Amino acid sequence: MASRFDIVIGVDMETDVGSFTDYYNGIQKGMPRLLDIFAARKATATTFWTGHAAQNNPNIVKMVCDGGHEIGCHSLYHETLGDPLFPLPNNWPVCDFEVEGRIREATRIVKEISGVSPSSFRCPRLWGSTKVCNVLEALGYKADASLPLYFYRTSFKPYHPSSTDWTHEGDLKLVEIPNFCDLDMESNDPYQRDRDQWPLFRTKGADYMLAKAEGFVKYVEARKARPVLCFYIHPWEFEAMPRGPIDYGEASVKPLDFITLNCGDVACKEFDKLLAGMQALGGVTRTAAQVAADY
Repeated sequence: MASRFDIVIGVDMETDVGSFTDYYNGIQKGMPRLLDIFAARKATATTFWTGHAAQNNPNIVKMVCDGGHEIGCHSLYHETLGDPLFPLPNNWPVCDFEVEGRIREATRIVKEISGVSPSSFRCPRLWGSTKVCNVLEALGYKADASLPLYFYRTSFKPYHPSSTDWTHEGDLKLVEIPNFCDLDMESNDPYQRDRDQWPLFRTKGADYMLAKAEGFVKYVEARKARPVLCFYIHPWEFEAMPRGPIDYGEASVKPLDFITLNCGDVACKEFDKLLAGMQALGGVTRTAAQVAADY
């Protein structure tokens, strides 16, 4: 029986709680738990590594490779490479002239640690840009899974981006894989973030997320296209994270409750349930590179 839609599970390999810590408990402890889920469900994922994460976690890089998952790139230090979508202090984009050097160096490190030349990329926080896409094209990348559909809503299926506007179809060989969202709901957020998928699988539960996923599949099918459900998740979501302030001596940071809510056991249980539900609906997991090859 032919599959109904593709599932691209993008795992962003970065420091815990995104930009708010400098350690890797999630990669060391959460990623093995996630790999067990993938193995049990016979699922394949794409892991997007920052250069720093790969250098500091070579044992997990090997574990991911041994599990048959794709090795991709996620910048050098989880810095902002593209266009910022909403205010986030101390996360200003790097200068345009720095973008190529940083991606080139991150690519070199990931290849050195893994033995694999990455062909798929994702920008930190899904803050991509036309500049990034042109650099990826020049460096020979095949796929970019950065586009946040909740914000741009320009293409609900993979496409070749324009060299002058990455959010629209154009002339690049690179394939842009949008991260799916709820396109039917009425947004009440100035940045459209309430349309987004993350982190609903653990904050609202697998059934809630599955309904969103099925709604997207039906939306795309109604427009005579094959649905591609591209996810973004993080290893630190599968290990319990601190709920209180994170102290750095000169200041402390307290992420909003939803950022770390239900990380660990609940996240593992709900993600496994979500994956099983999507497979039951006719979804099949494929890597970003495999999806890009279709285009």
